[in-house]
Amino acid sequence: MVLEAERWLELRRFRALRESGATISEIARETGLNWRTVKKYLEDGPSGPPVAAPRADYRNQVIVPFTPVIDAWLRAEVLLKGTVIHERLVQEYGFTGNYQRVKLYLQEARPRIAADLGYTPSELARLHRRFEVIPGAQAQVDWGDEGGILAHVGIPKVYSFHMVLSYSRDPFCCFTTSQSLAAFWNAHRRAFTHFGGVPGSIVYDRTKTVVRRHVAPGKAVPLHPEAVAFAGHYDYTIDVLAAYRPTGKGRVERQVTIVRDHVLAGRAFCSIEELDRAFLAWVPLRRKVTHRTHGEVIGVRARRDHQALRPVPSKPYRVVERHLRHVGKDCLVAFEANLYSVPATKVFHRQLVEVRTSAATVSLHATVPDSHGVTLLAIHPRAVGRGARIVDPDHWSALPDGHTRSTTSSREDHLPCHPRDRDREPSGSLRFLLARADAAKVEVGRRPLSVYDQISGISPFHTSPGPKDTT
Repeated sequence: MVLEAERWLELRRFRALRESGATISEIARETGLNWRTVKKYLEDGPSGPPVAAPRADYRNQVIVPFTPVIDAWLRAEVLLKGTVIHERLVQEYGFTGNYQRVKLYLQEARPRIAADLGYTPSELARLHRRFEVIPGAQAQVDWGDEGGILAHVGIPKVYSFHMVLSYSRDPFCCFTTSQSLAAFWNAHRRAFTHFGGVPGSIVYDRTKTVVRRHVAPGKAVPLHPEAVAFAGHYDYTIDVLAAYRPTGKGRVERQVTIVRDHVLAGRAFCSIEELDRAFLAWVPLRRKVTHRTHGEVIGVRARRDHQALRPVPSKPYRVVERHLRHVGKDCLVAFEANLYSVPATKVFHRQLVEVRTSAATVSLHATVPDSHGVTLLAIHPRAVGRGARIVDPDHWSALPDGHTRSTTSSREDHLPCHPRDRDREPSGSLRFLLARADAAKVEVGRRPLSVYDQISGISPFHTSPGPKDTT
Protein backbone atom coordinates (compact mmCIF):
# COMPACT_ATOMS: atom_id res chain seq x y z
CA MET A 1 0.00 0.00 0.00
CA VAL A 2 1.28 3.45 -0.99
CA LEU A 3 0.58 6.18 1.55
CA GLU A 4 -1.28 9.23 0.23
CA ALA A 5 0.62 12.53 0.12
CA GLU A 6 -1.63 14.17 2.74
CA ARG A 7 -1.23 11.29 5.19
CA TRP A 8 2.51 11.24 4.58
CA LEU A 9 2.80 14.94 5.47
CA GLU A 10 0.75 14.36 8.62
CA LEU A 11 2.96 11.45 9.61
CA ARG A 12 6.15 13.48 9.08
CA ARG A 13 5.00 15.82 11.86
CA PHE A 14 5.69 13.00 14.36
CA ARG A 15 9.39 12.77 13.44
CA ALA A 16 10.38 15.11 16.26
CA LEU A 17 8.27 13.09 18.68
CA ARG A 18 10.00 9.91 17.52
CA GLU A 19 13.43 11.49 18.02
CA SER A 20 12.35 12.50 21.56
CA GLY A 21 11.81 8.85 22.52
CA ALA A 22 8.24 8.02 21.53
CA THR A 23 7.79 4.44 20.39
CA ILE A 24 6.52 3.33 16.98
CA SER A 25 3.46 1.77 18.62
CA GLU A 26 2.51 5.02 20.36
CA ILE A 27 2.76 6.99 17.14
CA ALA A 28 0.77 4.31 15.28
CA ARG A 29 -2.05 4.53 17.85
CA GLU A 30 -2.02 8.32 17.58
CA THR A 31 -2.16 8.39 13.76
CA GLY A 32 -4.35 5.31 13.24
CA LEU A 33 -1.79 3.74 10.89
CA ASN A 34 -0.21 0.33 10.96
CA TRP A 35 3.05 0.26 12.95
CA ARG A 36 4.90 -1.10 9.93
CA THR A 37 3.74 1.90 7.84
CA VAL A 38 4.88 4.30 10.62
CA LYS A 39 8.28 2.62 10.85
CA LYS A 40 8.71 2.62 7.07
CA TYR A 41 8.07 6.33 6.57
CA LEU A 42 9.61 7.69 9.80
CA GLU A 43 12.82 5.71 9.83
CA ASP A 44 13.43 4.15 6.44
CA GLY A 45 11.19 6.17 4.13
CA PRO A 46 12.18 8.61 1.35
CA SER A 47 12.50 12.34 1.93
CA GLY A 48 9.67 13.15 -0.51
CA PRO A 49 6.03 11.98 -0.80
CA PRO A 50 5.74 8.34 -1.86
CA VAL A 51 4.88 7.62 -5.51
CA ALA A 52 3.39 4.35 -6.67
CA ALA A 53 5.55 2.40 -9.03
CA PRO A 54 4.07 2.00 -12.50
CA ARG A 55 2.41 -1.32 -13.11
CA ALA A 56 4.51 -3.59 -15.21
CA ASP A 57 1.46 -4.85 -17.12
CA TYR A 58 -0.11 -1.46 -17.83
CA ARG A 59 0.41 -1.78 -21.57
CA ASN A 60 -1.21 -5.19 -21.46
CA GLN A 61 -4.43 -4.01 -19.81
CA VAL A 62 -7.53 -4.89 -21.81
CA ILE A 63 -8.90 -1.33 -21.57
CA VAL A 64 -5.86 0.40 -23.09
CA PRO A 65 -6.74 -0.07 -26.82
CA PHE A 66 -10.16 1.43 -26.16
CA THR A 67 -9.12 4.53 -24.22
CA PRO A 68 -9.12 6.86 -27.29
CA VAL A 69 -12.72 5.83 -28.01
CA ILE A 70 -13.75 6.40 -24.40
CA ASP A 71 -12.02 9.79 -24.32
CA ALA A 72 -13.83 10.84 -27.51
CA TRP A 73 -17.19 9.82 -26.03
CA LEU A 74 -16.45 11.72 -22.82
CA ARG A 75 -15.51 14.85 -24.76
CA ALA A 76 -18.83 14.65 -26.59
CA GLU A 77 -20.76 13.93 -23.35
CA VAL A 78 -18.69 14.19 -20.18
CA LEU A 79 -21.52 12.77 -18.02
CA LEU A 80 -21.86 9.61 -20.12
CA LYS A 81 -22.41 6.77 -17.68
CA GLY A 82 -19.91 3.95 -17.24
CA THR A 83 -22.59 1.31 -17.83
CA VAL A 84 -23.41 2.94 -21.16
CA ILE A 85 -19.75 3.06 -22.18
CA HIS A 86 -19.24 -0.60 -21.28
CA GLU A 87 -22.41 -1.56 -23.15
CA ARG A 88 -21.30 0.25 -26.32
CA LEU A 89 -17.76 -1.10 -26.17
CA VAL A 90 -19.07 -4.65 -26.00
CA GLN A 91 -21.67 -4.13 -28.73
CA GLU A 92 -19.71 -2.01 -31.21
CA TYR A 93 -16.02 -2.77 -30.56
CA GLY A 94 -15.97 -6.33 -29.23
CA PHE A 95 -14.65 -5.37 -25.79
CA THR A 96 -14.09 -8.49 -23.64
CA GLY A 97 -13.28 -6.86 -20.30
CA ASN A 98 -15.72 -6.42 -17.44
CA TYR A 99 -17.43 -3.25 -16.28
CA GLN A 100 -14.91 -2.81 -13.44
CA ARG A 101 -12.13 -2.15 -15.96
CA VAL A 102 -14.18 0.67 -17.50
CA LYS A 103 -15.11 2.05 -14.10
CA LEU A 104 -11.50 2.26 -12.93
CA TYR A 105 -10.42 4.05 -16.09
CA LEU A 106 -13.30 6.53 -15.83
CA GLN A 107 -12.18 7.47 -12.31
CA GLU A 108 -9.05 8.91 -13.89
CA ALA A 109 -10.34 10.02 -17.29
CA ARG A 110 -13.58 11.81 -16.39
CA PRO A 111 -12.05 14.42 -13.98
CA ARG A 112 -9.24 15.06 -16.46
CA ILE A 113 -11.55 15.63 -19.42
CA ALA A 114 -14.08 17.58 -17.31
CA ALA A 115 -11.27 19.91 -16.24
CA ASP A 116 -10.22 20.39 -19.87
CA LEU A 117 -13.79 21.26 -20.82
CA GLY A 118 -14.36 23.46 -17.78
CA TYR A 119 -17.41 21.39 -16.80
CA THR A 120 -18.48 20.69 -13.22
CA PRO A 121 -21.53 18.37 -12.94
CA SER A 122 -24.02 18.78 -10.11
CA GLU A 123 -27.10 16.75 -9.26
CA LEU A 124 -30.06 17.34 -6.94
CA ALA A 125 -31.79 14.61 -4.97
CA ARG A 126 -35.39 14.80 -3.74
CA LEU A 127 -37.47 12.54 -1.51
CA HIS A 128 -40.69 10.95 -2.72
CA ARG A 129 -43.07 8.13 -1.90
CA ARG A 130 -42.62 4.91 -3.90
CA PHE A 131 -45.59 2.88 -5.13
CA GLU A 132 -45.97 -0.36 -7.09
CA VAL A 133 -48.74 -1.54 -9.44
CA ILE A 134 -49.97 -4.82 -10.86
CA PRO A 135 -49.21 -5.93 -14.45
CA GLY A 136 -51.00 -3.96 -17.15
CA ALA A 137 -52.47 -1.47 -14.70
CA GLN A 138 -50.56 1.69 -15.50
CA ALA A 139 -48.25 3.52 -17.89
CA GLN A 140 -46.63 6.94 -17.61
CA VAL A 141 -46.13 9.50 -20.39
CA ASP A 142 -43.77 12.42 -20.76
CA TRP A 143 -42.08 14.64 -23.37
CA GLY A 144 -38.35 15.17 -23.73
CA ASP A 145 -36.81 18.20 -25.42
CA GLU A 146 -33.85 17.06 -27.50
CA GLY A 147 -33.11 20.55 -28.86
CA GLY A 148 -31.22 20.98 -32.12
CA ILE A 149 -29.98 17.41 -32.49
CA LEU A 150 -31.01 17.57 -36.19
CA ALA A 151 -30.34 21.26 -36.77
CA HIS A 152 -27.56 20.40 -39.24
CA VAL A 153 -30.17 18.87 -41.61
CA GLY A 154 -32.61 21.78 -41.33
CA ILE A 155 -34.84 20.51 -38.48
CA PRO A 156 -34.58 23.17 -35.76
CA LYS A 157 -36.32 21.30 -32.93
CA VAL A 158 -36.77 17.64 -32.01
CA TYR A 159 -38.92 16.22 -29.20
CA SER A 160 -38.97 12.70 -27.77
CA PHE A 161 -42.24 11.07 -26.68
CA HIS A 162 -41.89 8.48 -23.90
CA MET A 163 -44.29 5.89 -22.50
CA VAL A 164 -43.18 3.41 -19.82
CA LEU A 165 -45.16 0.50 -18.38
CA SER A 166 -45.04 1.07 -14.62
CA TYR A 167 -44.95 -2.59 -13.57
CA SER A 168 -42.04 -3.75 -15.72
CA ARG A 169 -40.42 -0.43 -16.76
CA ASP A 170 -40.62 -1.60 -20.38
CA PRO A 171 -39.96 1.53 -22.48
CA PHE A 172 -41.28 3.07 -25.67
CA CYS A 173 -39.91 6.19 -27.36
CA CYS A 174 -40.44 7.95 -30.67
CA PHE A 175 -39.22 11.30 -31.97
CA THR A 176 -41.26 14.15 -33.48
CA THR A 177 -40.77 17.71 -34.65
CA SER A 178 -43.90 18.99 -32.88
CA GLN A 179 -45.79 18.65 -29.61
CA SER A 180 -49.13 19.32 -31.31
CA LEU A 181 -52.35 17.55 -30.40
CA ALA A 182 -52.19 15.30 -33.47
CA ALA A 183 -48.53 14.37 -32.89
CA PHE A 184 -49.18 13.64 -29.19
CA TRP A 185 -52.03 11.19 -29.73
CA ASN A 186 -50.44 9.64 -32.82
CA ALA A 187 -47.45 8.76 -30.61
CA HIS A 188 -49.90 7.02 -28.23
CA ARG A 189 -51.14 4.81 -31.05
CA ARG A 190 -47.56 3.88 -31.93
CA ALA A 191 -46.87 3.03 -28.27
CA PHE A 192 -49.94 0.77 -28.04
CA THR A 193 -48.78 -1.05 -31.17
CA HIS A 194 -45.27 -1.40 -29.70
CA PHE A 195 -46.57 -2.92 -26.45
CA GLY A 196 -49.33 -4.94 -28.12
CA GLY A 197 -52.09 -3.51 -25.92
CA VAL A 198 -53.49 -0.63 -23.88
CA PRO A 199 -52.78 -0.12 -20.13
CA GLY A 200 -55.60 0.41 -17.65
CA SER A 201 -54.57 3.99 -16.90
CA ILE A 202 -51.99 6.51 -18.07
CA VAL A 203 -50.37 9.17 -15.89
CA TYR A 204 -49.87 12.66 -17.39
CA ASP A 205 -48.58 16.06 -16.47
CA ARG A 206 -50.97 18.99 -16.74
CA THR A 207 -50.08 19.49 -20.38
CA LYS A 208 -52.35 21.49 -22.70
CA THR A 209 -53.00 18.42 -24.88
CA VAL A 210 -54.63 16.69 -21.89
CA VAL A 211 -55.92 19.52 -19.68
CA ARG A 212 -58.24 22.20 -21.07
CA ARG A 213 -57.20 24.79 -18.47
CA HIS A 214 -55.36 24.97 -15.15
CA VAL A 215 -57.29 25.09 -11.88
CA ALA A 216 -56.40 25.63 -8.24
CA PRO A 217 -54.94 22.66 -6.29
CA GLY A 218 -57.63 20.36 -4.98
CA LYS A 219 -60.19 21.16 -7.68
CA ALA A 220 -61.30 18.85 -10.47
CA VAL A 221 -59.17 19.22 -13.59
CA PRO A 222 -61.15 19.92 -16.81
CA LEU A 223 -59.88 17.56 -19.53
CA HIS A 224 -59.38 18.39 -23.19
CA PRO A 225 -62.32 17.05 -25.30
CA GLU A 226 -59.96 15.18 -27.64
CA ALA A 227 -58.22 13.57 -24.65
CA VAL A 228 -61.57 12.37 -23.29
CA ALA A 229 -62.61 11.01 -26.69
CA PHE A 230 -59.27 9.29 -27.29
CA ALA A 231 -59.21 7.65 -23.84
CA GLY A 232 -62.82 6.54 -24.26
CA HIS A 233 -62.09 4.97 -27.64
CA TYR A 234 -59.08 3.00 -26.30
CA ASP A 235 -60.77 2.30 -22.94
CA TYR A 236 -58.25 3.59 -20.42
CA THR A 237 -58.38 6.08 -17.56
CA ILE A 238 -56.61 9.45 -17.60
CA ASP A 239 -54.67 10.12 -14.39
CA VAL A 240 -53.53 13.75 -14.12
CA LEU A 241 -50.84 14.53 -11.55
CA ALA A 242 -51.22 17.15 -8.87
CA ALA A 243 -49.55 20.46 -9.65
CA TYR A 244 -45.79 20.72 -8.99
CA ARG A 245 -45.36 16.98 -8.36
CA PRO A 246 -43.11 15.65 -11.16
CA THR A 247 -41.98 12.74 -8.95
CA GLY A 248 -45.46 11.25 -9.37
CA LYS A 249 -44.26 9.85 -12.70
CA GLY A 250 -40.65 9.18 -11.80
CA ARG A 251 -40.52 6.01 -13.90
CA VAL A 252 -40.91 7.87 -17.18
CA GLU A 253 -38.86 10.85 -15.95
CA ARG A 254 -36.00 8.45 -15.38
CA GLN A 255 -36.59 6.82 -18.74
CA VAL A 256 -36.10 10.14 -20.55
CA THR A 257 -32.62 10.38 -19.06
CA ILE A 258 -31.80 6.73 -19.78
CA VAL A 259 -32.72 7.09 -23.46
CA ARG A 260 -30.57 10.21 -23.79
CA ASP A 261 -27.62 8.45 -22.17
CA HIS A 262 -27.87 5.11 -23.97
CA VAL A 263 -29.30 6.10 -27.37
CA LEU A 264 -28.48 9.75 -28.10
CA ALA A 265 -25.39 10.78 -26.14
CA GLY A 266 -22.19 11.03 -28.16
CA ARG A 267 -23.85 10.11 -31.46
CA ALA A 268 -24.89 11.99 -34.60
CA PHE A 269 -28.12 11.44 -36.55
CA CYS A 270 -29.49 12.68 -39.88
CA SER A 271 -33.26 12.10 -39.68
CA ILE A 272 -36.20 11.38 -37.39
CA GLU A 273 -36.40 7.85 -38.81
CA GLU A 274 -32.78 7.22 -37.87
CA LEU A 275 -33.50 8.32 -34.30
CA ASP A 276 -36.46 5.92 -34.10
CA ARG A 277 -34.36 3.04 -35.47
CA ALA A 278 -31.62 3.72 -32.93
CA PHE A 279 -34.12 3.42 -30.08
CA LEU A 280 -35.66 0.20 -31.42
CA ALA A 281 -32.17 -1.31 -31.79
CA TRP A 282 -31.45 -0.49 -28.13
CA VAL A 283 -34.71 -1.94 -26.70
CA PRO A 284 -33.49 -5.60 -26.70
CA LEU A 285 -30.44 -4.53 -24.68
CA ARG A 286 -32.64 -2.70 -22.20
CA ARG A 287 -34.91 -5.72 -21.77
CA LYS A 288 -31.93 -7.88 -20.81
CA VAL A 289 -31.06 -5.61 -17.86
CA THR A 290 -31.98 -6.56 -14.30
CA HIS A 291 -33.80 -3.57 -12.86
CA ARG A 292 -32.38 -2.36 -9.57
CA THR A 293 -35.78 -1.59 -8.05
CA HIS A 294 -37.90 -4.70 -8.67
CA GLY A 295 -34.85 -6.96 -9.01
CA GLU A 296 -36.05 -8.82 -12.12
CA VAL A 297 -34.98 -8.84 -15.74
CA ILE A 298 -37.05 -6.16 -17.48
CA GLY A 299 -37.89 -8.41 -20.46
CA VAL A 300 -39.17 -11.26 -18.22
CA ARG A 301 -41.34 -8.89 -16.22
CA ALA A 302 -42.49 -7.17 -19.43
CA ARG A 303 -44.02 -10.40 -20.74
CA ARG A 304 -46.39 -10.48 -17.77
CA ASP A 305 -47.09 -6.79 -18.29
CA HIS A 306 -47.94 -7.25 -21.99
CA GLN A 307 -50.25 -10.20 -21.33
CA ALA A 308 -52.33 -8.10 -18.93
CA LEU A 309 -52.83 -5.18 -21.36
CA ARG A 310 -56.20 -4.55 -22.96
CA PRO A 311 -56.55 -5.22 -26.71
CA VAL A 312 -56.06 -2.38 -29.17
CA PRO A 313 -59.27 -1.50 -31.08
CA SER A 314 -59.20 -2.51 -34.73
CA LYS A 315 -60.35 0.96 -35.84
CA PRO A 316 -57.94 3.74 -34.82
CA TYR A 317 -59.17 7.03 -33.43
CA ARG A 318 -58.23 9.99 -35.61
CA VAL A 319 -57.46 13.08 -33.62
CA VAL A 320 -58.34 16.36 -35.35
CA GLU A 321 -57.37 19.86 -34.31
CA ARG A 322 -59.86 22.63 -35.10
CA HIS A 323 -59.01 26.29 -35.76
CA LEU A 324 -60.85 29.28 -37.26
CA ARG A 325 -59.22 31.33 -40.03
CA HIS A 326 -60.24 33.98 -42.59
CA VAL A 327 -60.09 33.60 -46.38
CA GLY A 328 -57.77 36.04 -48.15
CA LYS A 329 -58.43 37.92 -51.41
CA ASP A 330 -56.37 35.30 -53.23
CA CYS A 331 -58.60 32.46 -51.95
CA LEU A 332 -55.83 31.26 -49.63
CA VAL A 333 -56.14 30.41 -45.93
CA ALA A 334 -53.15 30.92 -43.65
CA PHE A 335 -52.39 28.27 -41.04
CA GLU A 336 -49.09 27.69 -39.18
CA ALA A 337 -47.27 30.12 -41.51
CA ASN A 338 -48.38 28.14 -44.59
CA LEU A 339 -51.09 28.90 -47.19
CA TYR A 340 -53.83 26.51 -48.39
CA SER A 341 -56.26 27.18 -51.27
CA VAL A 342 -60.08 26.97 -51.22
CA PRO A 343 -62.49 27.02 -54.23
CA ALA A 344 -63.17 30.58 -55.40
CA THR A 345 -66.78 29.73 -56.27
CA LYS A 346 -67.63 28.67 -52.71
CA VAL A 347 -66.06 31.41 -50.59
CA PHE A 348 -65.76 35.18 -50.35
CA HIS A 349 -63.15 37.55 -48.96
CA ARG A 350 -62.83 37.50 -45.15
CA GLN A 351 -65.13 34.51 -44.85
CA LEU A 352 -64.53 32.56 -41.65
CA VAL A 353 -63.63 28.89 -42.27
CA GLU A 354 -62.70 26.03 -39.96
CA VAL A 355 -59.30 24.38 -40.35
CA ARG A 356 -59.20 20.75 -39.21
CA THR A 357 -55.74 19.20 -39.05
CA SER A 358 -54.38 15.74 -38.50
CA ALA A 359 -50.78 14.60 -38.53
CA ALA A 360 -50.85 14.24 -42.34
CA THR A 361 -53.70 16.38 -43.74
CA VAL A 362 -55.34 19.80 -43.51
CA SER A 363 -59.05 20.03 -44.36
CA LEU A 364 -60.93 23.32 -44.74
CA HIS A 365 -64.63 23.52 -43.86
CA ALA A 366 -67.30 26.20 -44.05
CA THR A 367 -68.85 27.15 -40.73
CA VAL A 368 -72.33 26.92 -42.31
CA PRO A 369 -73.31 23.88 -44.43
CA ASP A 370 -74.53 24.38 -47.99
CA SER A 371 -77.91 23.35 -49.40
CA HIS A 372 -76.79 19.71 -49.42
CA GLY A 373 -75.55 19.84 -45.81
CA VAL A 374 -71.85 19.70 -46.85
CA THR A 375 -69.21 21.85 -45.15
CA LEU A 376 -66.02 20.45 -46.72
CA LEU A 377 -64.26 22.94 -49.01
CA ALA A 378 -60.84 21.36 -49.64
CA ILE A 379 -58.36 18.77 -48.36
CA HIS A 380 -54.59 19.24 -48.67
CA PRO A 381 -51.51 17.37 -47.44
CA ARG A 382 -50.08 19.06 -44.36
CA ALA A 383 -47.09 21.24 -45.18
CA VAL A 384 -43.73 20.59 -43.53
CA GLY A 385 -42.00 23.65 -42.13
CA ARG A 386 -43.06 27.22 -42.80
CA GLY A 387 -43.66 29.41 -45.85
CA ALA A 388 -45.19 26.74 -48.11
CA ARG A 389 -48.13 27.41 -50.48
CA ILE A 390 -50.38 24.43 -51.21
CA VAL A 391 -52.68 25.30 -54.14
CA ASP A 392 -55.12 23.20 -56.19
CA PRO A 393 -55.25 24.87 -59.68
CA ASP A 394 -58.94 23.98 -60.04
CA HIS A 395 -59.74 26.25 -57.09
CA TRP A 396 -58.69 29.28 -59.17
CA SER A 397 -60.34 28.26 -62.45
CA ALA A 398 -63.24 30.72 -61.99
CA LEU A 399 -60.95 33.70 -61.37
CA PRO A 400 -59.75 36.08 -64.18
CA ASP A 401 -56.39 35.00 -65.49
CA GLY A 402 -55.66 37.91 -67.88
CA HIS A 403 -55.72 35.83 -71.08
CA THR A 404 -57.98 38.46 -72.85
CA ARG A 405 -55.63 41.38 -72.31
CA SER A 406 -53.63 42.48 -75.45
CA THR A 407 -51.78 45.49 -76.89
CA THR A 408 -50.70 46.50 -80.44
CA SER A 409 -48.70 49.16 -82.28
CA SER A 410 -49.96 48.44 -85.89
CA ARG A 411 -53.07 49.74 -87.73
CA GLU A 412 -53.57 46.35 -89.29
CA ASP A 413 -54.25 44.87 -85.91
CA HIS A 414 -57.48 46.88 -85.76
CA LEU A 415 -58.90 44.91 -88.68
CA PRO A 416 -60.83 41.71 -87.91
CA CYS A 417 -58.39 38.84 -87.51
CA HIS A 418 -60.72 36.32 -89.13
CA PRO A 419 -62.48 36.69 -92.53
CA ARG A 420 -65.89 35.92 -91.18
CA ASP A 421 -65.45 38.59 -88.51
CA ARG A 422 -65.49 41.29 -91.27
CA ASP A 423 -69.21 40.74 -91.97
CA ARG A 424 -70.09 40.80 -88.30
CA GLU A 425 -72.23 43.67 -87.06
CA PRO A 426 -70.47 45.88 -84.49
CA SER A 427 -72.11 45.98 -81.15
CA GLY A 428 -72.14 47.97 -77.95
CA SER A 429 -70.23 51.25 -77.74
CA LEU A 430 -68.64 50.78 -81.17
CA ARG A 431 -72.05 50.68 -82.88
CA PHE A 432 -73.05 53.87 -81.06
CA LEU A 433 -69.98 55.75 -82.30
CA LEU A 434 -70.47 54.64 -85.93
CA ALA A 435 -74.11 55.69 -85.90
CA ARG A 436 -73.15 59.09 -84.52
CA ALA A 437 -70.57 59.63 -87.35
CA ASP A 438 -73.14 58.74 -90.07
CA ALA A 439 -75.63 61.23 -88.67
CA ALA A 440 -73.14 64.15 -88.73
CA LYS A 441 -72.31 63.82 -92.52
CA VAL A 442 -69.24 66.08 -92.24
CA GLU A 443 -67.52 66.99 -95.59
CA VAL A 444 -63.78 67.62 -95.62
CA GLY A 445 -62.04 69.88 -98.17
CA ARG A 446 -58.95 68.83 -100.10
CA ARG A 447 -55.87 71.00 -100.97
CA PRO A 448 -52.61 70.21 -102.78
CA LEU A 449 -49.46 70.07 -100.72
CA SER A 450 -47.98 73.14 -102.49
CA VAL A 451 -50.47 75.35 -100.67
CA TYR A 452 -49.01 74.33 -97.37
CA ASP A 453 -45.44 74.96 -98.71
CA GLN A 454 -46.37 78.57 -99.63
CA ILE A 455 -47.99 79.19 -96.29
CA SER A 456 -44.93 77.97 -94.46
CA GLY A 457 -42.56 79.93 -96.80
CA ILE A 458 -40.41 77.01 -97.78
CA SER A 459 -41.27 77.00 -101.54
CA PRO A 460 -38.82 79.22 -103.69
CA PHE A 461 -41.10 79.25 -106.75
CA HIS A 462 -44.48 80.81 -107.32
CA THR A 463 -47.12 78.33 -108.11
CA SER A 464 -50.59 78.80 -109.39
CA PRO A 465 -53.31 78.67 -106.84
CA GLY A 466 -55.09 75.41 -106.44
CA PRO A 467 -58.77 74.69 -106.48
CA LYS A 468 -60.96 77.05 -104.62
CA ASP A 469 -61.52 76.04 -101.03
CA THR A 470 -65.03 74.85 -100.58
CA THR A 471 -65.01 75.16 -96.83
